[in-house]
Amino acid sequence: MNIYFLGTGTSQGIPIIGSSHPVCKSIDPKDKRLRVSLWMSWNNHSYVIDCGPDFRQQMLAADCQKVDGILFTHEHSDHTAGLDDIRPFNFKQGEMPIYAHQRVIENLKKRFDYVFETENRYPGAPSVKTIEVINDHPFELGGKTVIPINVMHGNLQVFGYRIENFAYLTDVKTVAQEEIDKLKNLEVLVLNALRIEPHTTHFNLQEALSFIALVQPKKVYLTHISHLLGFHEEVQQQLPENVFLAYDNLAITL
Repeated sequence: MNIYFLGTGTSQGIPIIGSSHPVCKSIDPKDKRLRVSLWMSWNNHSYVIDCGPDFRQQMLAADCQKVDGILFTHEHSDHTAGLDDIRPFNFKQGEMPIYAHQRVIENLKKRFDYVFETENRYPGAPSVKTIEVINDHPFELGGKTVIPINVMHGNLQVFGYRIENFAYLTDVKTVAQEEIDKLKNLEVLVLNALRIEPHTTHFNLQEALSFIALVQPKKVYLTHISHLLGFHEEVQQQLPENVFLAYDNLAITL
């Protein structure tokens, strides 16, 4: 399985518009982060997790030629606002399967009503096929089994996803024990770590490291990073040897 980090930033991205924070002014390309998203591919299958406002730019940077489906974690704009930009894939492939909690599907129907219109559709509108994701109900993608991981983003339910020995969790603040049990024996875990100071709805760095110690994956890549975590190179030097800061356009193979 090939994993490509399309974006590793938080909701505003880095640099933030109008910010004079030193990290926002950094010339290190690893400190420039688009909104969080991931591309997974194997055996000519290609899937994206989340589709934020930088989706078009990310697809061009990654030279992604095909997307077989999009898995949504939750409905927040930094994870969904790029839905209109699936149109080039629609024109080549037809309707796009999207996988999400029913609550998220209903939210998308309100915000992107023209996508779901069945009468008097605009000819160039994006086209999707919705598949509901239900906790404790694994589903199949490209010959692989996907296990939904139910986590909490403050008071909001969010789905992470496990595929074989790889798991992706973002916008996590708390995880029930029965969901932690689904994360044993991981080769690679991708996990959010927003900043140094505590946050009401996201893991900060210490909470992420404590969760990693609990789950004990072989290797971890931290994502959904804000400028308040610090400079990429400085933070990386302080992390355990099996924990890495992800960065935009990082590619790994499992």
